[in-house]
Amino acid sequence: MTPLPSSEGATLSPPCDEAADRQRAGDRQGSDALGLFDYLAGVPDYLREEWSGLLELLLEHAQVVVVAMAIATVLGVTIGVVSYPSNRASRTALTVTGTFLTIPSFALFGLFIPVLGLGYRPTVVALVLYALLPIVRNTITGLREVDPAISESALGMGLGRWQRLRTIEIPLAWPVILAGIRVSTLIIVGIAAIAAIVNGPGLGGPIFRGLAATGTNRGFNLAFSGTLGVVILALVLDGLFVVITRLTTSKGLR
Repeated sequence: MTPLPSSEGATLSPPCDEAADRQRAGDRQGSDALGLFDYLAGVPDYLREEWSGLLELLLEHAQVVVVAMAIATVLGVTIGVVSYPSNRASRTALTVTGTFLTIPSFALFGLFIPVLGLGYRPTVVALVLYALLPIVRNTITGLREVDPAISESALGMGLGRWQRLRTIEIPLAWPVILAGIRVSTLIIVGIAAIAAIVNGPGLGGPIFRGLAATGTNRGFNLAFSGTLGVVILALVLDGLFVVITRLTTSKGLR
């Protein structure tokens, strides 16, 4: 179509061309949306066919998270208990454990390959390091929030430091400590998927294989199913912590 002349001698594109451009843009958006729905439509069939393998990977993922959290909880609570009376010691503990979270996951997993090789061991060690900060921070915070008058009363009753910690201070600080453990757990559920780069166990394998096959139905199914498994595991563990909190915390501290 011939452009229309303007009053100043320039040419103007006819309105119908603009309308056609808008129509083509809408068609492209519709095509992209349809492609996404096509991918999603194949997910239920894929889950039915591969559910046993995905369930095995989900259990592996859960196992490595539980093992790492058990180690991190013992280490984190111990570091917090030892360091909380001293401002200098507590700042040092928080700085060191906080530094671990600043290291990119790919880099930290890769650094352990020459020392620990591939597989389970570098995965657990890296996850423990990532889980420490919230536990240490909440342990220090919880213990420092205990009313000094209560500790002094226990001291007047003849209780030593460790007896006070075990029978009074840690139980009173427990809700705060447990909240730190909960946060750490949810953090490493997601980070554990990245352990696939060191051949670690869990749901990271299908996610990375799916990303490597981006643009294909199988690639989408792999990445989506792995991601869905991580989300489900995180929700289950979070719900478990809600139950644990109610069972282990007195009503007066909730």
